[in-house]
Amino acid sequence: MAGAVQAQEAAAPAAAPAAGSAQGVVQGAAQGAAQGVPDAAAALASLPHDLSPWGMFVTASPVVQAVMVGLALASVVTWTIAIAKTAEVTSAKRKARAALAMLEEARSLSQAAERVGFSQGTAGALVRAVLAETHMSADAPSRDGLMDRAASRLERIEAAAGRRMARGTGILATIGSTGPFIGLFGTVWGIMTSFIGISKAQTTNLAVVAPGIAEALLATAIGLVAAIPAVVVYNACSRAIGGHKAQLTDASAAVLRLLSRDIDRHALPRPHAVPGHAVQGHGNSRAAE
Repeated sequence: MAGAVQAQEAAAPAAAPAAGSAQGVVQGAAQGAAQGVPDAAAALASLPHDLSPWGMFVTASPVVQAVMVGLALASVVTWTIAIAKTAEVTSAKRKARAALAMLEEARSLSQAAERVGFSQGTAGALVRAVLAETHMSADAPSRDGLMDRAASRLERIEAAAGRRMARGTGILATIGSTGPFIGLFGTVWGIMTSFIGISKAQTTNLAVVAPGIAEALLATAIGLVAAIPAVVVYNACSRAIGGHKAQLTDASAAVLRLLSRDIDRHALPRPHAVPGHAVQGHGNSRAAE
C-alpha cells in the first residue's frame, strides 16, 4: 500500500506539466484565431461592395480605366462610321442604278450627256470624261486610239470613286484587329495589380482576390464589344462598296458601248453639239481622279 501511494505521488508532478503544455497550445490557437478574425474582417470590409460594370470601372486602376475609355471611344467611332457609310453607300448605289438605267436606254453619247451628263454622281463624271476625250481628239487623224484613251479615263474615275467610298473603313479594320489585344493588355495589368495586392494583404481569400480579377476581365469584355461590331461593319461595308464598284463598271461599259457605236456611225459629238460638256467634262474627270 505504501509503495502504491508513493508511485501515484511521483506520477502526479509529471502529468501536471503535460496538461499545462496542452492548455497553452489551446490558448495560443484561440488567441491566433481571435487575432485572425479581425484581420479577415478588415480585409472583407475594405472590399468594394458595388460589383456592377460601372462600380468595377470606378475602382479599377488608372491603366485599366484608360484602356476601357479608349475601347469605349473606339466603339463610338465604329458605330459612327457604320451609320455614315450606310447612308453614303446607299445614296451612291441609288444614283448609280438610276444613271445606269438611263445609259442603257440612250442611243448615243449626245443623248446620254443630255440625260446623265449634268448629274452629280460618278456616272455623270464617266459620261463627261468620255465627251471631253472625244472633243480633245476631234482633230486626230485616226480614231483607233480613242477607245483606249476613253477606257483609261474611265478606269481612273472608277478607282478614285472606290478609294473615296472606302475612306474610313481602314479604321474599322484596325479596331477589329487590335481591340481584343488592347483589352487583354488591360486584363493582364489588372490581374498583375491584384496579385500585388494579394501579396501585401498576405491572404488568399477568394473574396479578396475576386473583385480585382473581375475588374481586369471587364477590360477584355469591353475589347470584344468594340472589336466584334467593327469586324462585322467592315465586312458589310466591303461587300456594299464592292457592289457599288460593280455598278460603276457596268456604267463604264455602257459608256464605252455608246462611244463605240458613235465611232462606227461616224457620229461622234462635236464640241458645239453639247454646249458646256467639253470643258466641264474635262475638269470633272481630273477632279474625280
